[in-house]
Amino acid sequence: MKRPRSADLGVSITRFFEEYLPEQRGMSLHTIRSYRDAVVLMLQFSARDCRRGVEQLSIRDFTAERVLKFLKFLETDRHNGIATRNARLGALHVLARFLAFERPEHLATLQRVINLPFKRGARDAPIEYPDGAEMNALLESIDRTRPAGQRDYALFALMFNTGARVQEVLNLRRRDVRLDAPCQVRLLGKGSKERLCPLWPATARLLRDLISLRPASDADPSDALLFTNARGQQLTRFGVRYLLRKYVAAASHAAPTLRSKHLHPHSLRHGTAIALLKSGVDFATISQWLGHASLNTTMRYARADIDLKRQALSQVFPDALPPPKGGRLMINGAELIPWLRRL
Repeated sequence: MKRPRSADLGVSITRFFEEYLPEQRGMSLHTIRSYRDAVVLMLQFSARDCRRGVEQLSIRDFTAERVLKFLKFLETDRHNGIATRNARLGALHVLARFLAFERPEHLATLQRVINLPFKRGARDAPIEYPDGAEMNALLESIDRTRPAGQRDYALFALMFNTGARVQEVLNLRRRDVRLDAPCQVRLLGKGSKERLCPLWPATARLLRDLISLRPASDADPSDALLFTNARGQQLTRFGVRYLLRKYVAAASHAAPTLRSKHLHPHSLRHGTAIALLKSGVDFATISQWLGHASLNTTMRYARADIDLKRQALSQVFPDALPPPKGGRLMINGAELIPWLRRL
């Protein structure tokens, strides 16, 4: 019996996510979820545009004209920026290439989708991050007398120490953390690339206390997740975002400058990079520290901080600006080289 055309799209999309992206392309779970979101939005829009159910869509409905209408919908109805719009289109490009290989009879239609250009004009938004005083205020706003507060304090301290992406931290298990000298954590980043990051003694103590207060229920304690919710399940990125917003609001009384910043979990990663730069750590080391695929990604932090701009100006024109004043969160960059030599 011949399979209906609508079933072909469903089978192909299933293979796209279950086989092609993770196995053939080796994409991380975070990237696959981003592609999933783009495809789900496109399917929902196409169903409305075709006035049919999602289950009735076929590859024939995946046209360049409909994708253009979808991209316009993202900008006008969902108020997405150019960068988000281009990211969604990039995911649809990959899907179209996969479908063209799977179903060559639709090659002409899918080639038109693949050839849709990205929109020019996207600009890097200013990087927002907590400075030293703001980060200290955020941590001080956490009630550490409660188990949840101890977890949250250790979570945000670890994120700022390592500059790790939020999902990298949430995926950590006890076996990934070494709390004896030299203290370090093993992070699994984009493309399943592993990297080691040093832990400051204070961070190691926080993690040691957290583990001692949370006995593992698994047969193998080393396999237990480091950060869990009240039900013992893994914290989510949305949960971390909620916690950060709560503590930023509480800390804004002690650090009023937080009120003008729109911080999210990735902002702590930015703060780590800026703090390391101010401590004199070179760009190549910071790039390895943060797990950047390219040094160009790290270089943008040189343009993000006004103090670094002042330092550059004072090197060229020493009398133009006085040295910057004010307290900074001290990250001891001098400890990094000895730590690397001990590995």
